[in-house]
Amino acid sequence: METIRQLQLQLKKRQLTSCSLIEKSLSQAKNSLYVMTSINAEHAMSLAQHADSLIASGHTNSPLLGLPITIKDLFDVQGQTTMAGTVVCAGEPSAAKDALVISRLKNVGAVILGKTNMSEFAFSGVGINPHYGTPVNPCDLQIARIPGGSSSGAAVSVASGFAVAGLGSDTGGSLRIPAALCGLVGFKNSQFRVPREGAVELARSLDTVGAITRCVDDAMILDQVLSGQDLLVQARGLKGLRLAIPTTLMIDDLDETVAKSFSKVISTLTQAGVEIREISLKELDEIAQINQPGGLSPIEGYAAQGVRIEADPTKVDHRVVQRMYLGKGVSAADYLHLLDRRKNWIKRVQSVIEPFDAIICPTVPIIAQPIQALLDSEDEFFRVNRLLLRNTFAINFLDGCSISIPCHAQGDLPVGLMISANCGKDSAVLGIALAIEAQLKKLHTN
Repeated sequence: METIRQLQLQLKKRQLTSCSLIEKSLSQAKNSLYVMTSINAEHAMSLAQHADSLIASGHTNSPLLGLPITIKDLFDVQGQTTMAGTVVCAGEPSAAKDALVISRLKNVGAVILGKTNMSEFAFSGVGINPHYGTPVNPCDLQIARIPGGSSSGAAVSVASGFAVAGLGSDTGGSLRIPAALCGLVGFKNSQFRVPREGAVELARSLDTVGAITRCVDDAMILDQVLSGQDLLVQARGLKGLRLAIPTTLMIDDLDETVAKSFSKVISTLTQAGVEIREISLKELDEIAQINQPGGLSPIEGYAAQGVRIEADPTKVDHRVVQRMYLGKGVSAADYLHLLDRRKNWIKRVQSVIEPFDAIICPTVPIIAQPIQALLDSEDEFFRVNRLLLRNTFAINFLDGCSISIPCHAQGDLPVGLMISANCGKDSAVLGIALAIEAQLKKLHTN
């Protein structure tokens, strides 16, 4: 599928109609195994017809008017029960109103195709779901590989070409991980910027709402709609840009494909005049110790979803239950102590990286792994899950902003480059991502 601006232009020139676009998207969505948990075909076509009428009348200013969007099944849609990738929510009352971000998408004329599959309660970076099936990463036609999670269906809907964007969430990497593994862009904005009202909660200190898209410009369009803010992103050259590579943790255990891609990126950026400096950032080694007892996500996750899980733990993926139970029984004193230690850690890390325009590293250290291998071995599942979440979670723990952009060579399985900065530096991160994306496109087309 083309970019949002390309599709906008085709709609404006009447080279394309929303109805024809949505009809094709719906057909692909229905035939995509395990990607969608619900499809609202009749309503989507009605919205497409309305969009075509507005466009015919000259109303073409809305960025997403008539374009197909999918939404992760943890956002409330009026009249539907929000399932959050689980079955324990079956029978719960349907949502009384749309989540605020859903309302904002509808207000600009986006056509919501339906809800996408996800890791249960958004609690895994792998993307496997035992209840609704696991969407297959479309980047490998020979081996069924994981899509990444927890916004698994969101990523596959975009990578498969039937949505311009997939609305999702990012608690420890749930936008950037599937974006990296599926060759897409995943933008984790500063948490405070996009409202979480009407989204099923995992960890209130970390949960972030955002989107997976095909390019950085599309990510900026979605961010403007979701946040209700028009960020002033300045186009900039690469020369003189100051980037840091944390040598602690973030470049450990890279597989061959990731290491090759990352090395090529560094070489390309250096030749373009970027000043790249390696920094130790030893504070990253403290995360595991600070994030105890239980861990921030399990503690807040159990507080948010414990009642549902305890109603019948056998109905919940045992791997989710196992991780959630790490937070069960943690005292209020220990939880508050964790928050205090995190606050101190954030302050120290912010001071180290503030002199740089951004920090960069591979989004995840490995390529997408075969699904069957993770189903066959629980040890392998948790090993891969830890690796997938390692780099991305550090930015959530920092309360920073971050974007993953594709950086692999043509013919290789997807690899993501993660560009991150302190909280509130969203416009700077997006500007840098635009510049690097353009440079990498030149590299891979020559």
